[in-house]
Amino acid sequence: MASRRQAWEEGLPARRLERVQHIELPEPGTWPRTVPAVEQVLTHGLDLARCTVLVGENGSGKSTLVEALAMAAGMNAEGGSTGAQHRTHASESPLHEWVRVVRDPGAPRWGYFVRAETMHGLFTYLDTSRSESPWSRDPLFHTLSHGESFVALLGTKRFRGEGLFVLDEPEAGLSFSAQLHLVAELTEMARRPRTQVVIATHSPVLAAIPGARLLELGEHGVRRSTWEDLDVVAHHRGFLEHPRRYLRHVVDDLDDL
Repeated sequence: MASRRQAWEEGLPARRLERVQHIELPEPGTWPRTVPAVEQVLTHGLDLARCTVLVGENGSGKSTLVEALAMAAGMNAEGGSTGAQHRTHASESPLHEWVRVVRDPGAPRWGYFVRAETMHGLFTYLDTSRSESPWSRDPLFHTLSHGESFVALLGTKRFRGEGLFVLDEPEAGLSFSAQLHLVAELTEMARRPRTQVVIATHSPVLAAIPGARLLELGEHGVRRSTWEDLDVVAHHRGFLEHPRRYLRHVVDDLDDL
């Protein structure tokens, strides 16, 4: 009989992200191969857990990797479900053409991608196609604030079933209490059979999802970490304890504050 942990890990829609071997890559100095995390994934692949959280500074490759994962799994670059077609401005990297998703046998192919930078366009698409959509009970997302819209989207049936859910900086626009609510929702999602959550975030709150595999991206590439050892946790903790220690490096007339 399979152990409880083995059963929990079965049926992953994205067990691994790895290079497509027959694709010829551009020279190493070509973006996005200039990003250490991207180059590491192309060389060694990236194993994903039931819940995986990517953290790191701006430019470390978090969004590039989750975008490539979502697109390689059949999702739209600007957000939406598997097979969604709406488009405003093409800005995605070619990485999705160089990698493939390794799925567990029998894993669901449904997925949904939400990214902070294109959420306005996603809500426009959802509002305009509302009457023709199977999700016709959706609220009018543009009548809500950014944070309220995201919480409302998370509460729809799209996020209630099985599949791969990819979120790029979902904390944008969310208050501290809303982020705690999101942690609870994502924890529940990741505990469903045949369901998987992959998140890119700057939030130490979201990085605290119980049981998540934490991957820290930077000049070193990609490395496993614990919550206590994440740079983002250390920086937030240090700032809250001594804000002036940080502000003196960026504010000239600190004594006037």
